[in-house]
Amino acid sequence: MERIELLKSWIADEPNDPFNYYALALEHQKLASSETALCFEVLLDKFPEYLPTYYTAAKYFEEVDASKTRQIYEAGIALALQQNNTKALNELKVAYQNFLFDD
Repeated sequence: MERIELLKSWIADEPNDPFNYYALALEHQKLASSETALCFEVLLDKFPEYLPTYYTAAKYFEEVDASKTRQIYEAGIALALQQNNTKALNELKVAYQNFLFDD
C-alpha cells in the first residue's frame, strides 16, 4: 500500500504524467485490486497517446472483461502504426491474434 500512496501523491504533483497512472495500474494489478480497471480506463481516456498502456490493459481486460479487449488492441495497433513503433506494433499484433484465436 505504501507504493500506491506514493504513486497517488506523484499523480497529485504531476497529473499530466501518464507514467504515474500506468505505475499505479500495475501496482493495483499486482494486488488483484478492483481499482486496476479504473486505472487503465483513466489512462486510455486521459492519455490515449501513451502506447505502453495498450498491451498491458488489453491483457488485463482479457481476464476480467473481454468485451473491451478487441477495442483496446485495435486502438493500440493504430497508435503503434501512427508512432512508427514497430516493436510495440508486433507485440500488439501477436497478442491480438492470440486473443482472436482463443476467443
